[in-house]
This record gives sequence, C-alpha cells and structure tokens, in this order.
Amino acid sequence: MALAVLLTGCSVLRIAYSQAPALAYWWIDGYVDLNDAQSAKLRDAIDRWFEWHRRTELPRYAALLARAQREVMEPTLSAAQLCAWRDEAQRRLDAALDEATPAFAALMLTLTPEQIRHMQAKMAKSSEELKRDFAQADKAERARGAFKRTLERYENLYGKLDEAQRKKLGELLAASPFDAERWLAERERRNAELIALLTTVAASGRDAEAARAQAQAQAAVRVLAERALRSPRPDHRAYQERLTQENCALAAAMHNATTSAQRQYARNKLKGWEDDVRLVVAGGNGNGSNGGVNDNGTTR
Repeated sequence: MALAVLLTGCSVLRIAYSQAPALAYWWIDGYVDLNDAQSAKLRDAIDRWFEWHRRTELPRYAALLARAQREVMEPTLSAAQLCAWRDEAQRRLDAALDEATPAFAALMLTLTPEQIRHMQAKMAKSSEELKRDFAQADKAERARGAFKRTLERYENLYGKLDEAQRKKLGELLAASPFDAERWLAERERRNAELIALLTTVAASGRDAEAARAQAQAQAAVRVLAERALRSPRPDHRAYQERLTQENCALAAAMHNATTSAQRQYARNKLKGWEDDVRLVVAGGNGNGSNGGVNDNGTTR
C-alpha cells in the first residue's frame, strides 16, 4: 500500500520514501493496536525491509520505468503488452511479500485475542467504507465514481484527456465486467479466512515449540498472500483473469487513442519518476536540480 501511494507521483516519492517506514508502522498499528514489545520489533523489521527494498527493488523499478518510457512512445500497444507489465508488477510484489514474510510471521505469533478482535472490527469498518465508495445503490452514482477514479489515473500519466477520449473511457468502463458486489463479497470471505488463520497461528505460538511455530506461521503468511492475490475459489479466479484481460484491453485502447503530445507528456512523467527513484536509491534528499519539474514544464 505504501508503494502504491509513493508511485502516484513524483517528488512525493522522494520525500515520502523516507517517511514510508513510519507510515507503514502506523498503518499496521491502526489495525493491530500493538503493545510496546511488538512495536519495537516491528519498527526494526520495517526499517530492515525498506533498506532491502531501496537497495534491491528500487533499481529494478528504475529499469522498468526506463523501459516504459520507450514503450509509451509507441502509437499503438496491445493488450498483451499491457498485461506483461501487470505480470512484472506481480513478480515485484511477490518478491516484496517474500522478504516481509518472517517479520509478519513473528508478529502473528504474538497476537492476542483482543488484538485479533480489534483487527476484525477495523476490517469491518474498512469494508463499509469500500461499499460506500464502490457499491452505491444508485448505479449512475457508482458509474460516476468509477469514471472519476479512472480518469484521474489516466490524466496523471497522459495529461488532460479531450472530450472524445473521455467519452471513449466512459464507454469502455460501461462495458467492463467489474462487479463491485462480487469483489466485496470475495473480500469479506478473505477477511474471515484471515481472522480464522490468525487465531490458529497465534494459539500455536503459545503452545508449540518456537522453531516449529515460526515455520507454521511463515507458511500461513504465504497462504494469506497467495489468497489475497489469487482466489482459492476457481469461479472467482476465472473472474479475476477475465477482468485482468479486459483491463489490459481497456488500457491499450486508451493508449492507442492518445496523441503524440500526450505520449510525450507520459514519457516525461515516467522519466521524472525514474529520476526520483534513482535519487532514492542513491540516498538523495529530494532536492533535485530541477525542483521537481519535467523538461516539458509539467510538475512531477
């Protein structure tokens, strides 16, 4: 989640990456309500994870952003090309989760029944917020919300879309197989599975020998990560795959409707992100020589 926030743009990345360990800690604490012993261990684990990520993963992000600059200048892209980017993002996320597994497992083993109940209540609140944002009873309001969110993403990369492009985006979204109720129902099932697994793992931490409990907890983390990304239910996995393919096709269609000026805008935006990532890798303090402005005059 922190990485998704950071990559929304920019000079924000350079400034926020140094703050990301604290943000990650407070996000987890908001769900778990950590005690003093858990807090100390988690802060140390988060710092080590971000140091690994800065050293190991960010150079890969910079290389991917450099590659994206070349591809985004092509006047036409296929859905398969866009899905290849999705697959690469999945590989990077898998690597991040693998690195975080021991720390998550150690935390899970120390959770109390009260903390698990606190997490359950927090998840229920989050679900209600998502329902308000994505599953409004008024279908027109729901469509407006989806259009606004998606338009902001495309305009963040390509700059302002014209009326014809906005109309095309609306038509593509109207034809999307995305089903908010289905997505939220699957999320509720995963949340229930998470609570059940956390309860079992925490109990094993109190009863089992330490090394065996840690191994079991790490296996549980991997199960949770796999379920979060790939549903264990065949019907929902098929739906996820269909939605992924449709989203890739939508992204390709929108790219293919851009002008050369918009593609140049996107190229410059990606170059700015690459520069920012490389500054973070090098330990830069966010005070770049161009003050966060791209060579086309747009602010990163």
